[in-house]
Amino acid sequence: MKKFLVGVTALATALVLTACSGNAGGSAPGGGAVAQGDPAGGPTTTSAPSSTPATSSPTPTPSSSSTPKPTSSKPKPKPTPKPAPKPAANAADVPCKAALASPGVSACVDLSALKTWLLQDGKVIYGPVKQLPGKKGHATPTGVFHVSAKVKNYHSKAFDAPMPNSVFFLPGIAFHTGSLSVYSHGCIHLSAAASQKYFTTLQNGDVVQVVA
Repeated sequence: MKKFLVGVTALATALVLTACSGNAGGSAPGGGAVAQGDPAGGPTTTSAPSSTPATSSPTPTPSSSSTPKPTSSKPKPKPTPKPAPKPAANAADVPCKAALASPGVSACVDLSALKTWLLQDGKVIYGPVKQLPGKKGHATPTGVFHVSAKVKNYHSKAFDAPMPNSVFFLPGIAFHTGSLSVYSHGCIHLSAAASQKYFTTLQNGDVVQVVA
């Protein structure tokens, strides 16, 4: 019996010595991992490297808001062309020799052309503008006359008609605002704007020449 116990004890001692001898890098019976000695005195367990590949972070895509947008170049507006200045009226077109030769301000009336001008020292300062003279039986007299009176709001008693901006150069005959489609009874009809210009420009004594 003692021999049997001694034998068992010897076998157990041999197994313990084998387990602590440290098969570095070896495998324990049955395929398990073998514990390796730790220099600090404790066993460390080495595990097999993980087979799962490291996931790489996705490459950031540029944001649409950070992408510079192409700027559309709008065509520059074309400069507005300046209106061409009106050519100065030519005194050579004025048929009134006496009015052209008169110093200071004068007026010329062309009955056949239905035009009239204001002159100063032989140069055109206004016109030509349209005028309408007397009708048949009441023709406007031709000749060289002088301004005799000015009445801002004259009213004809003979024809019971208003004659604004009247500038008289003969008794009963004047430049004034009137119709440019109906002939007068001898006066020179002008537009409202033209009659205002004649009223403010002509003064008593200024020459008025009327030609056929």
